[in-house]
Amino acid sequence: MLVSLCAGAANAQVGPVGIPIRTCVLRDAPGLSAAKLFHAAGRFDCATPQARFGGGDFWLLSQPLDLPAAESRLAVRSSSVWQRAMTIYALYADGTIVSIRSDDVAVSRHLRLGAIFQRWLPRRSAPLVRLLWHVEGAANLRGILLAPTLATGGEVTRSDTHLAALYAGVGGACAALLLFNLGLAYALRHRFMPFYCLMMVALLAYDLSSSGTLAWLLPDIANTARMRINYVLLALVAVSALAFLRNFFEQRVMTLWLRRVCVAAAVSVGVPAIAIALFAPIGLRLFDTIYGIGFLFLLGSIVPILVNAWRRNSAFLPFFTIAWSLPIAFAAVRTASGLFGWPYHFWIDNSSVISMTVEALLSSLAIGHRVLLLTRERDEAREQEIAARLLADTDSLTGLLNRRAFLRGAVGHEGDFTLLLVDLDHFKHVNETIGHDGGDEVLRIFARTLRQALPAGALAARLGGEEFAVVIADPDEALAEDILDRLRHARMPFDITVTASIGQCRGPLAREADWKALYRCADTALFEAKKAGRDRVRGAPALRRFAA
Repeated sequence: MLVSLCAGAANAQVGPVGIPIRTCVLRDAPGLSAAKLFHAAGRFDCATPQARFGGGDFWLLSQPLDLPAAESRLAVRSSSVWQRAMTIYALYADGTIVSIRSDDVAVSRHLRLGAIFQRWLPRRSAPLVRLLWHVEGAANLRGILLAPTLATGGEVTRSDTHLAALYAGVGGACAALLLFNLGLAYALRHRFMPFYCLMMVALLAYDLSSSGTLAWLLPDIANTARMRINYVLLALVAVSALAFLRNFFEQRVMTLWLRRVCVAAAVSVGVPAIAIALFAPIGLRLFDTIYGIGFLFLLGSIVPILVNAWRRNSAFLPFFTIAWSLPIAFAAVRTASGLFGWPYHFWIDNSSVISMTVEALLSSLAIGHRVLLLTRERDEAREQEIAARLLADTDSLTGLLNRRAFLRGAVGHEGDFTLLLVDLDHFKHVNETIGHDGGDEVLRIFARTLRQALPAGALAARLGGEEFAVVIADPDEALAEDILDRLRHARMPFDITVTASIGQCRGPLAREADWKALYRCADTALFEAKKAGRDRVRGAPALRRFAA
């Protein structure tokens, strides 16, 4: 939708709409006045590009205007530039000269969308013959007067409508992406996402300021103050985008020297932006040049990052390249346009907002893919952690809990529990008869039999050798006998018969001391079972709970 909106806006006449005006330049000097200069066109320089005149005060004269008597009001429009004040003089065929003065604050009050400065000329019966501008305190970074035009009310309305749709689409897309990525950042907490959200916030703010909307919200703000804000916000967009890039790729891509390059690039843009905000117009041309060079350096710093990502087979490089090719290209064109004095073009001047918005939409795909890969990595890490934890807590031969994990799960609960100590009878003879491999298989079969006999919630462990333990809160009275019966009928290697003796005791397990007492009790009962002939169960009286 946004792409089609931009295409529609590009095809429509927006920004510098109306009749283009050619201007000639004369540097201001004492004794000059509008009445004299309207009839002294020969004193004006029409060949030298405006940017070569440097800063200062200037007069600019239009070409003769062959216009009929205006049936509707005409608006004089030009793109916003850094200047202290401007006076527009309009000469009519009856010799009348009308002047309209605007200081720095008045310029803000008459900004239209696209940061187009506009003043309406009074309606007169005589046709307009010529226009003259007196510009005071012009920085002349890219021109004294940019893209001046004469537009009718209908042309102004159509331009405002198209630009409103464009900037609203840009702002809506950025706001939606910001909320989307804020949710992802809160849920997933990946390092690159806060920087992406910061970039969206800065882009929204830059869209608000550079479009001229900020002047509508703050009508008393000076236009040069708004332009200072533009410098800082655009630098913040670039720096946060670089920080996002630094954290977006895998750690193996961002080597130490690349991180240092990123820091240097951020400083090269941020420092002159802050200097302009604090000190302009003092040193404005110098700081603006450093600002442009810093942007070129920042854009150039992306190249070694991409090269290293390609060398190290980064999985995220294709998505980043697709998403960021357009904004990087437009940023380079706009920066070069300012540094090398290329002719002003409305869409190049507004390319940052549009291209970064397109990037934001495409980057959503890259971020989605990045999040998917990181989520898979996280899930795999969790699975490995769970597997490692299970491996650390289980007996490798039988799959039952080991002694440490068994005690961790059994001890520390309120209430009484029953402990069963199970010992396989004559297991040494089993090993001697069928070998140790056969004995291991007997242990595995018994562990499987024990699991099948136990209800949910019971803890079973191999304490060591052929000794096993079971802790259960409310056992069936016939549980121990059922275990022995299942063992007698289990199919063992070489069809040997294996039996076991069980000792059981009931008592508390709130503390380590309780476990030791309960274990001694059950072990005594186990000894009685073996003494009575094995393959049987013996119980001991329940232990009493003592107050701590």
